[in-house]
Amino acid sequence: MPLILTTKLGWSLTPGTPEMMLSKLLLQVPIISFSATSPSLTSLRSPYFFRIAQNDSSQVKAISAIIQTYGWREAVPIYIDNEYGEGIIPYLIDALQDIDVRVPYRGVISPLANDGEISGELHKLMTMQTRVFIVHMSHNLSSRVFTMAKEIGMMSQGYVWIITNGIANFVGSKERSVLASMQGVLGVKTYVPETKELESFTVRWKTKFQQDNPTITDVDLNVFGLWAYDAASALAMAVEKVGTTNLGVGKSTNASSNLIDLESFEISQDGPKLREAIQDSKFRGLAGEFNLLNGQLQSSTFQIINVNGNGERQVGFWTPEDGLRRELNSKNTSKYSTSKNNLGPIIWPGDLTSVPKGWEIPTNRKKLRIGVPVTNGFSEFVKVTYDHSTNGTHVTGYCIDIFNAAMESLPFSVSYDFIPFAKPGGESAGTYNDLVYQVFLQNFDAVVGDITIVANRSNIVDFTLPFTESGVTMVVPLRDNRRKNAWVFLKPLSWDLWMTSGCFFVFIGFVVWLLEHRVNEDFRGPCSHQIGTSLWYAFSTMVFAHREIVINNCTRFVVIIWVFVVLILTQSYTASLASLLTVQQLQPTITEVKQLVRTGERVGYHSGSFVFGVLKEMSFKESQLKQYNSIEECDELLSKGSANGGIAAAFDETPYMKLLIGKYCSKYTMAASIYKTDGFGFVFPRGSPLVADVSRTILNVTEGEKMEEIESKWLKKQTHCEDSNAQDSSESLGLSSFWGLFLIAGIASLSALIFSVSMFFYKERQHIFKPFGAGDSILGRIHHILRTFLERDLRSHTFRKKASMSLQDKKEIGSLNGIGAGQASTSTRHLSNRSNCLTQTEIHSTSFEVSETPSREYGIPYSNGQTSQPAPTTIVEIIENPTQEVQEPPQK
Repeated sequence: MPLILTTKLGWSLTPGTPEMMLSKLLLQVPIISFSATSPSLTSLRSPYFFRIAQNDSSQVKAISAIIQTYGWREAVPIYIDNEYGEGIIPYLIDALQDIDVRVPYRGVISPLANDGEISGELHKLMTMQTRVFIVHMSHNLSSRVFTMAKEIGMMSQGYVWIITNGIANFVGSKERSVLASMQGVLGVKTYVPETKELESFTVRWKTKFQQDNPTITDVDLNVFGLWAYDAASALAMAVEKVGTTNLGVGKSTNASSNLIDLESFEISQDGPKLREAIQDSKFRGLAGEFNLLNGQLQSSTFQIINVNGNGERQVGFWTPEDGLRRELNSKNTSKYSTSKNNLGPIIWPGDLTSVPKGWEIPTNRKKLRIGVPVTNGFSEFVKVTYDHSTNGTHVTGYCIDIFNAAMESLPFSVSYDFIPFAKPGGESAGTYNDLVYQVFLQNFDAVVGDITIVANRSNIVDFTLPFTESGVTMVVPLRDNRRKNAWVFLKPLSWDLWMTSGCFFVFIGFVVWLLEHRVNEDFRGPCSHQIGTSLWYAFSTMVFAHREIVINNCTRFVVIIWVFVVLILTQSYTASLASLLTVQQLQPTITEVKQLVRTGERVGYHSGSFVFGVLKEMSFKESQLKQYNSIEECDELLSKGSANGGIAAAFDETPYMKLLIGKYCSKYTMAASIYKTDGFGFVFPRGSPLVADVSRTILNVTEGEKMEEIESKWLKKQTHCEDSNAQDSSESLGLSSFWGLFLIAGIASLSALIFSVSMFFYKERQHIFKPFGAGDSILGRIHHILRTFLERDLRSHTFRKKASMSLQDKKEIGSLNGIGAGQASTSTRHLSNRSNCLTQTEIHSTSFEVSETPSREYGIPYSNGQTSQPAPTTIVEIIENPTQEVQEPPQK
C-alpha cells in the first residue's frame, strides 16, 4: 500500500514542506492533509493532494460580513510572519475592499518575537485611529499577543478584536489567564454539528486519553482531531474498495535503508485507483458531511462566537447562501443577510454592550486640528476674530455653526480646535486649494468653512455630504420693463387657454341652439339667423349681455354652469391684465453669458475662488475679470456698471449670490446657472471614518429645525424687500389652472344633450322605430329624423300657451262658418303675424292630416314614399285642440 509505505519511510499523513509534498505527488502517491489550511497549498493543483480541512480563505467572507454588519470603515489585520499567516491576507484584503473597508496598516509579528517586540507593535497600533483588529496566527502566539494587549490597555472599551478559526478552534483549550485577556473577542469558528456519533466518540476518546495520560485533565477534542479521524475513515474505505492484494511500490536496489532517496522509488502503479476511491468517498463523518470537490473538503459553515467568562458563547452562524443567521434552521432565509439583528447579544471588550464605533482619536493627539479659512469678505460663512489681549482666536459663522451642530449629534464625543489658516500677521496664508492641500499633508485633521466640493480636490481628500445648494450662478442688475405694446391685452392668458375658451364659446352656443331651437322662437328662422343668434348668445355671456330667454330646463342648467366659468375667466383675466399694466416689471439686464463674452463687458468674481478658472474656460479674457472681496464691494461694482469702471455681472457660488440678493433683492437677480458643483462640504483625509458619521449627522441637521435657526441667524433677508421676480409677476395664466372648470362645463353640456336627445327619441318612438316599409331606406329614415328634429315641437307648453293666448283672435273669425281650407290658411297667416307663434313656411301646411303618430302632424311621408293627402282641417280646430287626432284616408 503506497500510503502505508511512505509512512514507514518517515512520511506523515500531514505533509511537510511543499517541496517534499511535490516529490511525493510526482510518485502518484495520494497525500491526505487534515491540518494544512493555508490557501497557498491550493497552488499545487495535483489530483493526488487531498485537503481534509477548511481552506483559510473560506472564512474571509464571514469576517467581512461581521465588519459590514456593524458599519466599521477600517480594519487592521495582525498576522504571523510566515506562510500560514501570509496565505490568507490577499483574500482578506479583497473581501474587505468589496465592502469598501480600508486597510490602513498591517501588523506583522514574527513567530519568534519576544514580549518587547510584541509590545512595540501593539503600541504602534495604539497611535493609529483604527480600533478594529483581525488576528490570524497560531493559537500559541495569539495567547501571548492578547496577554500583552490586556497589559497595555488595548482590551478596554472602544476596541474590536476578531479572531480567525485557527485561534477560535482552540479557545476551549486555552488557560483561564489567557481567556481573561480575551474577554469580548469575536471569533469565526468551524461549525461541527452535534450528533450522537460525535458524542459517543468523544466519550470513548476522553476515556482512552485519560488512561494514557492520567495527569492531564480537561482536554477536549478539537476539530483537527475530528478531521484526522474522518481522513483515516475515508482512507480505510478507499483501501477496502480498491483492495490490498496488489498494492505496492517498486524499489531500486541501491536504496538505503536509513535514508529517504526519492529517486530510488518507482511511480506507484495503484496510486490512480486509490486517488479515485478517496475522491469518490462520501459519508457523514464526525466533523460533518465528508464530500470532496477537486480534493478540497466542502465545509463552509462557521459559528460566530463571543469570548465571555471562562469560555466561548455562540451568537450566530454564517453560511455563503444566507449570510449571518441566529440559527441555522431559520425560516427567514430568503436573501443574504448582514443584519446585526440576526446575531445574539455581544459583550465587547471592556464589558461594553453597545457597539464600538471602530475608531478613536490617536492616543498621541487629544484633539482634532480643524483648519478654517481667513477671508476679508462674506464673514457670514466664516469669521475669525483675534483677541490680542489673550492672543487667542474666536471663530464663528454659518459653516461653523453647522459643523458644531453635526459634531454634537454624533453618538460619541470628539474634541477639536479651530485653527485659522493664516500667517503670523493674521492675513490669509493661501487660497482655498492651499487650505485643502494642508489636509493631504496631514497638517490639519479636517477643514471647515465655505469649501466647495469639486473634482480636483476630491482626488486628495474626502468630503462630507454638502450642506448648501450647489452651482455657480450669474447675478445681474434688474431694470423696469413694464409692457407698453399694443398687444399686451393678449398676454394675461396663454395661447392654449385662448384657444380652449374660444372653442368652448362656440360649443356652448351650439349646445344652446340644439336644446332651444324646437321650443324657442328666438332660435328659429333662416339658417344664417340661427347661427348668428347662437354665437351671439354664447359670446355675449362674456360680458353678461345675453338678452334671449332660454326655455328648456336643460339649457338653463348648461347656461348657469357656463356663466360661472365665464365669471372666473373674466375676473382672472382682469386681475392679470391690471398687474401687467400697473405692477413694476423687473427683468435682468443680461440673460446669456455669451452676450457678455461677445460684447467684452467686465464681470466680477469672488477673490480666491475657483470661479476665476471657470470664467477663463468660458472664453472670458483676463482683462474682463475683476475680483471683489465682500458683498458691499460687489454691490458697488454692479451699481457702477461696466462702462463706469464696474462690472456688468457677478459670478459666484449660489450661497454667496443668495446672500447678495437677500440684502439687495430689489436691485439684482440670479439670471442663470453656469457651472454645476456639489455645494459646500467639510474636508477630511482620505479614508477617514469620520466622513460617514459626520455626513449622516449633517443630513439630520439640515432636515431639522436647527438648520432654520442657523439660516435665520446668519443669512437674514430684508423683510421690506418687494418681490422682484419678473417671471412670477408676468407669467400668463395657462390651461392647467382652469381645465377643471372646462371639464365641468363640458360634462354638464354633454349630459344635457344626451338627456334632450333621449327625450326626443322617446316622444317620437312610435314613428322612428316602426317597421320598414317596402319603399323605406336607412338614409330616408335618417333624413326624416333630422327633419323632424329641426321642426317645432308644437306639443311644447310654449306653443300651447301661445295658442291659448290666440283664442281671442279665434272669436273674431268664429262667425265665419264652414271656413275652407284656403280661407283657414289666410286667417292663420293673419293670426301668426299677431301671435308670433308660427313661421310663414309652416302656415301653408296648416291643413294636414293628424294621425296617431305625432310626427305626422308635420306632413311626414308614408312608408311608400308618397305624401298623404290631408283632410281639410281649420287652424281654429288646431288651436282649440292641438293634440286632436284626424283619421287618415284609406291607402290607395
